[in-house]
Amino acid sequence: MLIETGRVVALEDGALWVETIRQSTCGSCAANKGCGHGLLNRIADGRTGYVRVLSGAVAAEQCAVDDQVRIGIPEQVILRGSMLIYMLPLVCMLAAASALQVLWPATGPGAPEWAAIGGAVIGLAIGFSLVYWHAWRHSNDRDLQPTLLAVLPRATLPVRLA
Repeated sequence: MLIETGRVVALEDGALWVETIRQSTCGSCAANKGCGHGLLNRIADGRTGYVRVLSGAVAAEQCAVDDQVRIGIPEQVILRGSMLIYMLPLVCMLAAASALQVLWPATGPGAPEWAAIGGAVIGLAIGFSLVYWHAWRHSNDRDLQPTLLAVLPRATLPVRLA
């Protein structure tokens, strides 16, 4: 399970929004210079991101705005989600481009190419729509969303006695 710490910024019924700071471990990787991920992290490192977190080991109702919390998400969810987000639109695009090129009557110059281009655009739109529908359908599924693991104790400042 991947664990991240963040700050609660908003509360919902059964969920909360957590602000996290993106941090990169690319400095310790040997492929730092030639990696696209490393380049993106150099640009976005230290920026904040907002994550919707469902109740887990701790109920979301036990949190308040500005609480520090620990959230977790299983690794297989990230792997499956990455495959879905990247592969489904691509597969839909290629399938629709191939199907429309084969099914479209080849009349006129360049007709099969225009059919393939049109099919690719339609397939890509269908793929993105399916990804959006999947995300909407599973927005409250605890097995596929980040969950609240713990509310961290607030740091106390030392009191100065005069």
